[in-house]
Amino acid sequence: MATHKKRTKMLIIPKEDPDIGNLNTYYLDIEKLIEHCQGEFGSGAIHFRGPAEEGVIFFDKDDILDGVFRGRNSEFGGRPAIDHLMDAARGSSFVTNIYAIDPEKIYFWANMHGAVKIHKDLSTDFTDLEGLIKKMSSENLTGYIEASINNGTEGGFIFFNHGEIIGGSYSWGNGRLNGTKESQKRLIQKTKEAGGVFHVSKILRGGESESRASEADGPDPSPGIISALEDLLAAFEKSVSSKKRVKTDFHTLLKRKFMEKADKYAFLDPFAGELEYVDHTIKFSGDAGDEDLLNGIMEAVEDLAGELGMLPNLADTLARWSRKHANEVARFGISF
Repeated sequence: MATHKKRTKMLIIPKEDPDIGNLNTYYLDIEKLIEHCQGEFGSGAIHFRGPAEEGVIFFDKDDILDGVFRGRNSEFGGRPAIDHLMDAARGSSFVTNIYAIDPEKIYFWANMHGAVKIHKDLSTDFTDLEGLIKKMSSENLTGYIEASINNGTEGGFIFFNHGEIIGGSYSWGNGRLNGTKESQKRLIQKTKEAGGVFHVSKILRGGESESRASEADGPDPSPGIISALEDLLAAFEKSVSSKKRVKTDFHTLLKRKFMEKADKYAFLDPFAGELEYVDHTIKFSGDAGDEDLLNGIMEAVEDLAGELGMLPNLADTLARWSRKHANEVARFGISF
């Protein structure tokens, strides 16, 4: 069964350089600072960063909209976060950065801290940003894709509302947020050239549960079939890793092959997050039956072995595997 961790508030701030930066709260009256920003920018965000805690307050021209606070031992949002940040800023030295945000997008930004991460650590080793954007558009995502390049030194956000791209935020921007198509294309190109890691988050709507937005709990596959498939993948992984001519690591090769098979076996789609193979262990949270699970993984392994010129190795592996798991072989009528 899938397990769910307590969701923490995500501290999301623009990637661009701030419109006003490196102010110290020691010299500031926070209430007057917010009033000034409301008059100067209309809408935006104030980011507070200290040695052990940080937070952000979002505002429009008329009101303070929301806040998020994160400390060593606590994270919370809403009015308590706003009050805490304003009180803490009076007695502590926070470095403060101010970002102007378009009035049409400020409410989107103010709601992002409640988003649920539905896909994480998607690498350019087996997917590309352009394809991910198209997929999220087709799935009517309301949320965002975060792209990290060069260990986070560069990157950006791409924002979606019901599948439509409504803007973005990029690390090479200077001042006001830059949501142009040129910046989006530049982000895609940079990930192609330098590689990257992508995370997809969904903003929950009223009445939508976190479990529904992320991964659905389905019936557990039978322990026998999971154990058999773990043994199969572990044996094949050992065989592939022993081949010096295979330069790409096994998990990347397997994820690529799973993605190719996802049209036929949806649970193999790395974006869906229903099946993971890590440390010789399968974690499965989908609702596919034993037979589909077996067929999908078997087909992926056989195709991959063929592409690597390792079908004879796979035949040896399967012979040993079938003896160990004779019950599953007989139950599903597996033939080689």
